[in-house]
Amino acid sequence: MAVAYVGLGSNLARPEIQLRTALTELDVLPQTRCLAHSSLYRSPPMLAPGQPDKQPDYINAVAALNTGLTPTELLMALQSLENSHHRQRTERWGPRTLDLDILLYGDEIIDLPELTVPHPGLYERNFVLYPLAELVAGQAEYLHIPGRGTLASLLAACPRGELEKLNFKTVESDVP
Repeated sequence: MAVAYVGLGSNLARPEIQLRTALTELDVLPQTRCLAHSSLYRSPPMLAPGQPDKQPDYINAVAALNTGLTPTELLMALQSLENSHHRQRTERWGPRTLDLDILLYGDEIIDLPELTVPHPGLYERNFVLYPLAELVAGQAEYLHIPGRGTLASLLAACPRGELEKLNFKTVESDVP
């Protein structure tokens, strides 16, 4: 069994509900149990150079999973879950119903054509670092990001910016 941290994001089709549903679904993946997850956070979209700023904001979270799946098996399970949420892969950093990224898988460094762990953008993305720090509850100075240092050092170099932690009243209702 390994502890894997997974980043979740959505900015289409009721994003808060997409994430809450996905968090429930992570707990029923084969050989996997969701240990905990962060609060939901709102962040402006990342845009590719030259891409027009016409996307809605993202809702993000991070989940800790205890899994017996290999990294590649976990990736396939996460992609299957994205597909069940009607994920379309049409443009890089484009809008999406659900995005699930393996951020960390134990202390492994993985460099495969289909999977890079730690996630290559983890160290510079406030919408990943701050929810991850919340999830590890005061242990940021002890969480080592392979090849990058501690979570605390990454947080110190990554401003919170426009990242907004959502509370219960901010999140939309399940009622249409």
